[in-house]
Amino acid sequence: MKFLPFTLLFCAICTFGQAQTDERTAVVAVIQQFFDGMRANDSVSIKATLHPDAQLKTTTFDKEGKPRLVSEAMTKFVTAVGKPSPKKLDERIWSYDVRIDQILSTVWTEYTFYVGDQMSHCGVNAFQLMKTTAGWKIIQITDTRHKDNCITEMPDHQKEISSFIDAWHRAAATADEDKFFGAMSADGVFLGTDASERWLTAAMRKDMQKAFDKDVAWDFKAKNRNIAVSLDGRYAWWDEVLDTWMGPCRGSGVLEKSGQSWKIKQYNLALLVPNEKIKEVMKVVK
Repeated sequence: MKFLPFTLLFCAICTFGQAQTDERTAVVAVIQQFFDGMRANDSVSIKATLHPDAQLKTTTFDKEGKPRLVSEAMTKFVTAVGKPSPKKLDERIWSYDVRIDQILSTVWTEYTFYVGDQMSHCGVNAFQLMKTTAGWKIIQITDTRHKDNCITEMPDHQKEISSFIDAWHRAAATADEDKFFGAMSADGVFLGTDASERWLTAAMRKDMQKAFDKDVAWDFKAKNRNIAVSLDGRYAWWDEVLDTWMGPCRGSGVLEKSGQSWKIKQYNLALLVPNEKIKEVMKVVK
């Protein structure tokens, strides 16, 4: 019986987590219906996603480069995109950053807008949705619009991140100090195999100066790498087995998307000890 409270707590946590997942799925489905309706010129489908008081706004700049906020009547927008068009209006969404608290949700989406096959512009949408008795409804959309650095295809995060990590290891193997430490965020943390080895980026760069003055700082060969990426595409974490001068190690790290590039927030290097040899190692450590 003494385990019952823990079991109930565990079940409650699982139930809460599933509820959050279900709500996120429902919120994203509303946004997808909105854009599917726009592609199909289906004003009825679009209206079904909107709250009666929904608003549409754009943050932009005037001819003098001064910030301005442009408001458009949602009814006018729905009427315009609901009319048949010789060229399909296609807003492609690349990521969803969903936040929910009770009956309010905010969703940040990166997008690229196409008219037919021609790219028009890109930016982000900041959606606000409210959960009504009829389900989630869009209450406001505010966007940005620009023509530079637009995404034109779904990012392959696995390939992109793996190449980034390989380049980071290669920077150490070629003693490229700027590339190695440039891949780490300013507040990045590197955890070495010794208990005393906890460096912030700047401190590690200072302490490892002699190593990077050589032709090779160190040369770790990675294999068996696993990568996971958050749904919003902003964070990733990975683990890998490494062949090193110390023997087999495991490295694991956390990445954050900074602008168009990734930065290492934390990397943890640990020596791998076979289970059958752990007692020998314990004697040495003691």
